Amino acid sequence: MAKSGSKKKALWIIIICLMVTVFLWIGFALGLYYLYFGRRSDGRTAIQKHVYEFEGLERTRYDFPSDKGQRIAGYMYSSGSEQRGIIVFAHGYGDGGHNYYMEDINFLAQNGFYVFAYDVTGCDDSEGNGIGGVPQGVIDLNYAISFVEESGNFPDLPIGLFGHSWGGYSVSSVLTYHPEVGAVIECSGPCSSIDLLEGGGKNVIGPVIYAFIPVLKVYERAKFGDYAVNSALDGFAATDAEIMAVHSNDDGLIPIEYGYDIYYEVYKDDPRFTFVRLEQKGHNSYLNVEKNKELFESFVDFYDKNL
Repeated sequence: MAKSGSKKKALWIIIICLMVTVFLWIGFALGLYYLYFGRRSDGRTAIQKHVYEFEGLERTRYDFPSDKGQRIAGYMYSSGSEQRGIIVFAHGYGDGGHNYYMEDINFLAQNGFYVFAYDVTGCDDSEGNGIGGVPQGVIDLNYAISFVEESGNFPDLPIGLFGHSWGGYSVSSVLTYHPEVGAVIECSGPCSSIDLLEGGGKNVIGPVIYAFIPVLKVYERAKFGDYAVNSALDGFAATDAEIMAVHSNDDGLIPIEYGYDIYYEVYKDDPRFTFVRLEQKGHNSYLNVEKNKELFESFVDFYDKNL
């Protein structure tokens, strides 16, 4: 009897230890997610740009609601009077909202396009105590495109999309919901929300991130529904839009194998895809217009041809 009691006690200790381990595992995974997406992401004042710094650039603010009624701050940028289309611009994660990309927005506007840029939930001028999660970028973009198309505030012009990093994933995935978009330039974006978490997570905690991916998959699916599992490949398959994919081979934040390489494997022979593989340009540096003007001129040519 004594031995039987000792075995039962040992078994219960093992069970309790396993339960504690599982709870700690889940708690750490969700805590890590909340650390990045449960808080606001506001831009640093030191790097903020202003419209008056760009000659001839004008903007008008238009607020619109997103999925939970939160107010999203959107801005229509223009320069001149012969705009050929509207580019909806999706920003990346970190350093706040769209303001980080003002030089890029100005270049597109100066070259004949309206640019509708907005701040994702929890960023800069938009409402929200936090971003909430990776799929929120796709959700807000979905609402932004619908606002441009349906509000009556804007001219009836063809719509294109431009997105970088998190925004690159967003402009690709959102095509499932807006297949009517004519042309998309995605820069350094991952194929899916989980790819972003995995690729970015490895830079923070190394291969340990793989232990948390199953928890994060379940959490995002429960919180965001189909948005959480809709990928760039799903978006590409849902549309006839022309796609330009841009990525650098040395990207340390979103490694090229998490996005560009996936798309190239599937669509390398598809004439509606243009692949631009950069060498030693990192994750952000090629978005410097002054240093990479030829690349930005190719963006303008791409939109001119396909919008």
